Amino acid sequence: MTEKNVTVSIPEGLTARTATALIEQANAFSCSIIIAYHERRVNCKSLLGVLSLGLTRGTSVVLSADGADEEAAVDALAAMM
Repeated sequence: MTEKNVTVSIPEGLTARTATALIEQANAFSCSIIIAYHERRVNCKSLLGVLSLGLTRGTSVVLSADGADEEAAVDALAAMM
């Protein structure tokens, strides 16, 4: 399992448009990917899950992935946030 602390730097936060781009990127990887915020953990491949977190600019989250391409997935998604 690979984990990385990430601070959201997208000016408008994760809106439907930006979350969709993040999810499309997540779906390019075969590993499972989780975003953790406070006590909540959601599947990064789920639009409703990601949007339910209400992530705004400056919010700190933990990206974690488990699977064959976990390091590449975490690095790619962290760069998008």
